[in-house]
Order: sequence, then structure tokens, then C-alpha cells
Amino acid sequence: MLIEGKLLALDVEAETRKKVERLAEQGVLPGLATVLVGENPASQMYIRLKHSACERVGIHSENVVLAENTTEEQLIGKILELNARPDIHGILLQLPLPKGLSPKKAMMTIKPEKDVDGFHPENMGSLLLGAERLVPCTPLGIIYALERLGKKLEGAEVVIVGHSNVVGKPLAAMMLNRNATVQVCHVFTKDLAKHTRDAEILVVAAGVPGLIKGDMVKPGAFVFDVGINRVGNKTVGDVDFEAVKDVAAAITPVPGGVGPLTVSMLLRQTVQAAESQQRKLEKRD
Repeated sequence: MLIEGKLLALDVEAETRKKVERLAEQGVLPGLATVLVGENPASQMYIRLKHSACERVGIHSENVVLAENTTEEQLIGKILELNARPDIHGILLQLPLPKGLSPKKAMMTIKPEKDVDGFHPENMGSLLLGAERLVPCTPLGIIYALERLGKKLEGAEVVIVGHSNVVGKPLAAMMLNRNATVQVCHVFTKDLAKHTRDAEILVVAAGVPGLIKGDMVKPGAFVFDVGINRVGNKTVGDVDFEAVKDVAAAITPVPGGVGPLTVSMLLRQTVQAAESQQRKLEKRD
């Protein structure tokens, strides 16, 4: 079975659009600001995709574009401005940043309640404590897809290849919060195939084209390929799709699998942030 992220994302967008309409009845228009530093073509493309998605569901979005030579002080100043704006409920800093700018400092400047990417230490801390608030969007999209597909997470054997702060680490925590048994593999793991063959749910986010072959996958596994790699003029994942698709019970394509789910979760969390901020305002009044 093909896990069609595009179709699942359309369902999320439909749900999100209804929530936007309900907020509009209260006089609230959810707002997302993206911050792009420099002219990285891939980053520009991702930003366009996010703004198109916002438009589809009725979220107000603004793209703040800063020059390649922007100083750290200028970047932080811009984030502080967005923090102070009541019409902006979510702030997304597009990575990577140009050399000389600290992603960590910039991320920590974003108010936790506006951190719709889920990377602020407060949000990550809540995740680790089992009290999920705003969480990283790609892991959230994977969890959503598994729940929609009816795959039970409690007690499931989950193997994650890649231990980044964006996917691997937060996804491991989210799976543990749902009582899965989790193994996290990475570049220093010995005998990767030994671990991946244990997986009922295999998530691969290593950035290595075709890393996972057919004989490395347990028959009947659910396989999520987070990799996006350019090989010649093609975009391919970290999983050898042709070799694995007949072994796995379900697999995401690249492109069109995890990517659309990630964007849809960004929309969902922007609305969640708007709802939360509105509730705080009402309490204050």
C-alpha cells in the first residue's frame, strides 16, 4: 500500500479550514510569519509551498525576507518584532541560515507559544515530559498518518534511522509517549540491517540516497521515508523504493509522502497557536 501523504494532507487542510472559519467568527484570523535569510533556492521553494498551503485554508501569512549579510542582531530584532505582534500567532524560521548566524539563538528568541516548528527548548522539554504542546511537524505528520491508517503504536517495535533534532529525537520521544518500543540508529550504529529488520514501523531520515534495501526491511512493515535527495535530475529518498515496496505493508513515496504531511501539520499548529493565544486573551479580559 502506498501511503499517500498528499491525500492525507488534504484531509488535514479541510479540518484546519473549519477551525479557521470558527476563529473568524470570533474575530480572529490566524497569522503565520516565515523568516527567510538569504537566497537559498531550496528554502525559497519550501517557503512558497508553505504560503500556498496557508492561502488554501485561509491563514494569513507573511514572508519576511532578510539579506544574506544580515547580522545576528538584526535577525533577532526582527523576530522580537514578530513576537510582539498580536496578529502573528506563529513564527517559522527557515533553515539553514547563512554562515555566522546561530540557529539556536534565533530559535530561542521565538516565543514558545508562537514556535509552530516546535523547536524551542520549552516545547521540546514539554515533549520529553509527555506533555506535548507545539512539536516538530514531520514527526507529528508521521504519527498522524499511522493513526489514520489504524496502526497501533502501543507496544509496536519502532526503528528510527537518523537522530536529528528535527526528526529522529522528537519522533522517538513522541513514540515513547504512545508506549511504543523505540530503537534509534545513526551513522555510528553497527550492523544497521540487524536493527531495521526488527521494525514494525521504520522511519528513515538519514540523508543517504537508497540507504535501506529490500533485505533490510521486515515483511509487513510500515515504512516512512523522510529523505529528500537529488540524484542527477531526480528527487529520491533514503529508501530503495522499488526494492522495498513489495516487502513493506505500506510505504511513503518521495516526493509526495512525508513532505505534504509536514506542511499540513504546520497549518494545524498555527491554528492551535492562535486558539491558545486567544484563550489567554479571554482569560485576561
